[in-house]
Amino acid sequence: MTVIAVGGMQHETNTFAPSQADYRAFEQGGGWPPVQFGESLFAAVEGANIPVRGAIDALRAANHRLVPLAWAAASPSAQVTDDAFERIVGELIARLRAAGPIDGVYLDLHGAMVTDSHDDGEGEILRRVREVVGPRIPVVASLDLHANVTQAMVAHADALSIYRTYPHIDMAPTGARAASLLCGLLSTGDRPEKGFHRFDFLTGLPSQSTFIEPAKSLFALLERIERDTGAAMSFAPGFPMADFPECGMSALAYGTPSAAQRALAQFAPAVEDAEPQFRMELLDPAAAVRRAIEIGAPGRPAVLADTQDNPGAGGNGDTTGLLAELIAQRAPDAVLGLLIDAASARRAHDAGIGATLEFSLGETSGIPGRVPLAGRFTVERLGDGKFECTGPMFKGFRMTLGPMALLRSGGVRVLLASRKVQAADQEMFRHLGVEPAAQRIVALKSSVHFRADFEPIAGAVLVVRSPGPALADPADFRWSRLRPGIRLGPLGPAFAPAEADTGSA
Repeated sequence: MTVIAVGGMQHETNTFAPSQADYRAFEQGGGWPPVQFGESLFAAVEGANIPVRGAIDALRAANHRLVPLAWAAASPSAQVTDDAFERIVGELIARLRAAGPIDGVYLDLHGAMVTDSHDDGEGEILRRVREVVGPRIPVVASLDLHANVTQAMVAHADALSIYRTYPHIDMAPTGARAASLLCGLLSTGDRPEKGFHRFDFLTGLPSQSTFIEPAKSLFALLERIERDTGAAMSFAPGFPMADFPECGMSALAYGTPSAAQRALAQFAPAVEDAEPQFRMELLDPAAAVRRAIEIGAPGRPAVLADTQDNPGAGGNGDTTGLLAELIAQRAPDAVLGLLIDAASARRAHDAGIGATLEFSLGETSGIPGRVPLAGRFTVERLGDGKFECTGPMFKGFRMTLGPMALLRSGGVRVLLASRKVQAADQEMFRHLGVEPAAQRIVALKSSVHFRADFEPIAGAVLVVRSPGPALADPADFRWSRLRPGIRLGPLGPAFAPAEADTGSA
């Protein structure tokens, strides 16, 4: 029986975000299971749509014996602290050394982790793993669709497999696909030819959704090319919020030399031709709310994506620009969630249901120029923040968001939570008695993941450029370390180091 070591570490790093991911962030998990070492890994991920769970199921089905190492995840934020990285990766490597002879390694990684000391966190993890197991043991990893794939990742892994959906409803299937690649390497003993292509433009997160064009057609094309050539392919639109030279979009292919290169030769021009289609409309809060009031109706609400404060892209879910506009325009039957404000949630619990009092909501990150939203709100519902998600992406995730509260001001309600997670599952609202489909307007602190569970009920989806650190247009960041010449958006200006300080934050 072959022995497979299993582990991983997931973090998506927005180097422009206001707060870092320390070890405590991985203990909390940010909606994902908390950090795990050894055997507890298996139970922690059971039933969840998580890559490592898909890999575990597939490897067990193939009768491999699994050795659990370490696994961890935290909400996207600024850089991972060296302390958190070394404690988690150090334990993973120590357990790998202690495992004795193994036949292969599967890792559940993100692909866009930056630490205090490493621009390429995953490349460093793979380097350390390869240092332990040597060149002959196959090492395979799954990556997030937002991976900024680097030369080091490609060099140290025998194969990488990347999500094909955004929202990421195929996380567990991607883990299973990576496990299948590993099983193939074990059965043949061969190493595939690696093909790697990097593209020369960045795209904003909202335009990367596979529910819309051009990504919808590009991923369909990728699967057709894969069938035709026999190559195993992946496409990463990238995470355009990490300021380092290898940030950006890329494509991968594994197979015979002719198959891998032929696959990339067919796919890469299609991505380049699609560049103009990645541009999309972004509304300011006032325009978005006006349109939502016009078109939103119970049963088919207007859904507003508060994309720039997305906790899934490094925001803290605490900015109030869109909430303030909903209140200012007296939006009817409107609800916004989740606003992450532990102090206000606790104050609501202390006051109790039915209490009406003054609150100063949100804006806890210290973003320059932002102040809490002051106003009088009524406490409508309270919750403990413990529930299980049911939507396509987060299905099986057991949330522990701390004290939650539902507040009302006129026709506008806001859901408060104490721990940050993006609003991508309707159970987050139902926990406080709100049925999203019954509203006229639903505002969500999310960029794209909400589409999996909310788009089916939406009369329209509007992407809002409201204040926050997860800027929807990459050209708005103050870049300083990108590779020269990469375009800062579809058909956008090219980055030049001398222009590093001329952008708007």
